[in-house]
Amino acid sequence: MQIFRQYSLLFFVWFLSCSPPKALFENSGSFQLKKNINELISSYGPNVNMGIKILSLKTGETLYSLNSHKLLMPASNNKLYTCAAALEKLGSDHRFKTSVLQHGNNLIIRGGGDPDLTIENLDSLAKITAKKTSIIDTLFVDESLLDSLHYGPGWMWDEGAWWYAAPISAMSLNDNCIDFHIEPGELGHPAKVKMVPETEYVRVINQSITVNESIDNNKFKIDRNWAGRTNMFIISGEVLSSASPDTLQRNIFDPVFFSGTVFKEQLDKYGVDVNNIVKGTGESDASIIAIHTSDSLQYSAHNLMYESDNLTAELFTKSMAVSDSTVGNWKDGLRVIKSYLADSASIDTSLLRLADGSGVSRYNLSSADQFIKLLYFIYHSDKKDEFIYTLPKSRSNSTLKDRLVLSEARVRAKTGHLSGVSCLSGYIFSEQFGPLAFSMLMNGYRGSAKPYKKLQDKIINFFK
Repeated sequence: MQIFRQYSLLFFVWFLSCSPPKALFENSGSFQLKKNINELISSYGPNVNMGIKILSLKTGETLYSLNSHKLLMPASNNKLYTCAAALEKLGSDHRFKTSVLQHGNNLIIRGGGDPDLTIENLDSLAKITAKKTSIIDTLFVDESLLDSLHYGPGWMWDEGAWWYAAPISAMSLNDNCIDFHIEPGELGHPAKVKMVPETEYVRVINQSITVNESIDNNKFKIDRNWAGRTNMFIISGEVLSSASPDTLQRNIFDPVFFSGTVFKEQLDKYGVDVNNIVKGTGESDASIIAIHTSDSLQYSAHNLMYESDNLTAELFTKSMAVSDSTVGNWKDGLRVIKSYLADSASIDTSLLRLADGSGVSRYNLSSADQFIKLLYFIYHSDKKDEFIYTLPKSRSNSTLKDRLVLSEARVRAKTGHLSGVSCLSGYIFSEQFGPLAFSMLMNGYRGSAKPYKKLQDKIINFFK
């Protein structure tokens, strides 16, 4: 009997030592949902780190949870924090102003952090300015409302010329990108390429070729010499003669001189000569001669979430730090966001890491539980309608346009994607369970994100 007790004790100790500590593995919720979702996850056999939580917004009951406290890279789910804080701290009716000022024969164009300033908006400023002056000695381009760090902490050095990695500046124009409109040319000749804006700020070498069929799979591409910090674009590869017109966006280097050069060229079109372009604030007693006022922050926030626009997220973040004594910057802007999360959503921000507002940085770390706390708070706040309006609908013309195609679930959610990272967080409006908040963070896989997106969609289908 004594020997049996000793063996029983040894077995119990062994069992405890082999059981994963609660801090490393947690799985709770409704028995049937746990069974169904766990079987689904097991059938995928994903070698991936996951944090998942699904919560009833009526009762506060957790319907399903898997490692929901685990810190993972959220990618663009970070924009949930940024958007919510901006709606609260800046306000949904906040407007960004781009101003033109004059002092003698000098002009100043002053950026106001507008994330949606278009070529047409800038042209309108040039037209108004041309009615008030004809010769400009120096055009000062002023980005001093925000700091001059154009790339965020933890951004990959080789992100390249893609739209999502455009530089951040208070003086931003056309998403700090060139739009390349592409059509097939004559057989054996380069593709037809039209740039918007047409500007001498960039150089283009078109080495592409129009073909009947692609034999060597020589993919059409547009790249910038980003490693050399230049605005030289190389267009290469094959375009099929039967291809439909397409538009590709590529970012530029140095948004300040990009905006200044385009504005100079627009002024020239209206008969105004500009001798020099300089980065700086110009004279402090200059007089305002033209102002462009943006649409509301609510409009920009909708674009931010539907397009997953990193430039907008970072301009919001820096703008939240602007005061009479402080230029907008990442450090203070992130402090504002964290204060909002702590004070409003009761999130312990010492347990997460925010490095930027967009989620581009791989330094960001958050948990499904932290996102659920934010989503729960906002759903029961006076910002509910404003916030939900910004979230993409399933199957809409957004980052969710190819998601939940066969699903009956009504979803408003934000995607998040980096190499090896796929996330989805937001709301499910379920006929069976009522309104739900959910967050699914998946990290650490290799290859395509498609299997993990499908897994997320199938999990949502349990709550239609």
